[in-house]
Amino acid sequence: MPAVLTSTSPAAVAAPPLAVVCRQIVKVFGEGDTKTVALNGVDLDVYPGQMTLLVGQSGCGKTTLISIIAGLLNATSGALSVLGQDLIRMKGTPLVKFRQKNIGFVFQQYNLLPTLTAVENAAIPLIIAGVPRRKALATSQEILASVGLENRLHLLPSQLSGGQQQRVAIARALVHEPNLLVCDEPTAALDAQSGQTVMQLLRRVALQPQRAVIVVTHDNRVFGYGDRIIHMDDGIVTQVETPDHTATAPQPLGHETLQHRGHETLEQSSIVPERTP
Repeated sequence: MPAVLTSTSPAAVAAPPLAVVCRQIVKVFGEGDTKTVALNGVDLDVYPGQMTLLVGQSGCGKTTLISIIAGLLNATSGALSVLGQDLIRMKGTPLVKFRQKNIGFVFQQYNLLPTLTAVENAAIPLIIAGVPRRKALATSQEILASVGLENRLHLLPSQLSGGQQQRVAIARALVHEPNLLVCDEPTAALDAQSGQTVMQLLRRVALQPQRAVIVVTHDNRVFGYGDRIIHMDDGIVTQVETPDHTATAPQPLGHETLQHRGHETLEQSSIVPERTP
């Protein structure tokens, strides 16, 4: 029986469209003796206007899952809707254009071009999309100012700290105003304070009512910034956690804090949960 992406229940019809809907996503690498099942039937919903954290040990399938959601990898089987589009069926040029328009990426290692200044690096998505250079640079300057780099516009990456480089990467990911932002371990290469600053920026600058933000992390110091925390293990979703609060300031988390959060196992949650106000 094919995977179903939507529900006809009154609650589901009334709710705004989900940004991402995964149903029984499977990803297999290799064949025969080299066969590796990276994802083994993932069900996941991602809401616009929320920051969703994907957490779990290395090798549990987090990066594979966001690569499929972002259209960088093809799923072996399953159903996937991203911003209302069937990404399983979308191929070639239409997929490239969809990614270019709708998805922003923040990587662990920044991936800035070393010979370009901060303002030039952040303008790259617009220039690739055909926006005139002067307009692209002006827009880039505005978004860099929003992440606190108005005085670093014309510096090269080598002249910036790690935290500043990651802020340039965030600006680059947001400059074309995507409705889905995907971040792969954005704090992994940063010290604790810089990591907290990056997460604060993602909540303050990136989160918009129409935009969904997905952050892959194993850094429990930033768990307090998530609206929903999706736990993964061995290629499946094992638990959906909904914190009782939204962090607005640096908030290192310990076991005592986690004990006061609401926990919801996958078995206890519905496949298409109702939106909360």
